[in-house]
Amino acid sequence: MDKSHFALVLHDIAPETWPDYQPFVEAIDRLGERLGQRIPMTWLVVPNFHGRGECRDSDLLRRVLDDRLARGDELTLHGYFHRDDAPAPRSLRDFYMRRIYTWEGEFYTLDQDRAGALLDEGMAQFDACGWPHGGFVAPAWLMSEGTRRALQQRPFTYTSDLQHLYRLPSLASLDAPSIVWSARSAWRRGMSRVVSALQYRRFQHAPLLRLALHPVDMRHRVSHDYWLHLVEHLLETGRQPLTKQAWLDQAPDPASANLAGPANKDRSAA
Repeated sequence: MDKSHFALVLHDIAPETWPDYQPFVEAIDRLGERLGQRIPMTWLVVPNFHGRGECRDSDLLRRVLDDRLARGDELTLHGYFHRDDAPAPRSLRDFYMRRIYTWEGEFYTLDQDRAGALLDEGMAQFDACGWPHGGFVAPAWLMSEGTRRALQQRPFTYTSDLQHLYRLPSLASLDAPSIVWSARSAWRRGMSRVVSALQYRRFQHAPLLRLALHPVDMRHRVSHDYWLHLVEHLLETGRQPLTKQAWLDQAPDPASANLAGPANKDRSAA
C-alpha cells in the first residue's frame, strides 16, 4: 500500500448512544459532500449495552445501521454487554485494570467457554439483524487468553488492541495505532487535547491511523469539534478514509512473519 489511511471508528454503538452520535455522523457526511469524498466509518456495535436493551429490538437503530451498511460502512461486534460482570479483583494489577483503567473490560477475565458463549450470542444477534460480523473488538481492547482462543475458533476476520490489528485466526499483527480521548471530565478533556497532539505527532507516519471515538466525546463541544477538525485535517493532508476491514483487505498478510498474539498491557484509554 503506497497511500496512508485513517479509520473513523465509532465505539459503543447501541440504541441509547445513537442520539449522541447522530449530529456528528451527519456533520461527517456533510464534510464528505463538501469535499467530494465519501468518508466511511466503522461502527462498533454492542448487542445489549449494559443489559439495557438489545439492538435487534430497536427499529430505529436497525434502520440506521442498515443504511450505513448500504453506504459502505462496516459493523463490528464490540463485546456483548460492555460491562465487567466477573467476581471482584483479587490482585493489585487486576484492581487497576478493572476498577481504575476501566469498569467495562468485559472480556478481560473470561475463560474460553464463557467468552465463546458471548461471542456466539453476539453473532446470533447480528445474524438476526442481517448484519455481517467480520471483526470483533473487546471493550477497552482487553482480552483474556481464553477470549483469543475462542476467537480463533470462530469466523471472525480480525480483532484489535490499542496499537494493532490482528488477523484471525492467525493473530498475526499489523501496526494500526489509535488516537483516543478521555472526555468524562473537564480536566480529562484538557489532558486529552495535549495527549492527542502528542499521539498524532508520534503516529503521523503510520500506514493506518485509527480515530477511536466514544459517545461521551460527542456530549462536549471541545471533543466533538476536535474529532471533526481532525478528520478534515487528515483528508486535506492526503490520508484516505477506509473502514478497518477494507484496509485489512488490501494490507499484506504478516502471518508468516509474525504469529504473536496481543497481550493485555497497561494502557491509557478513554
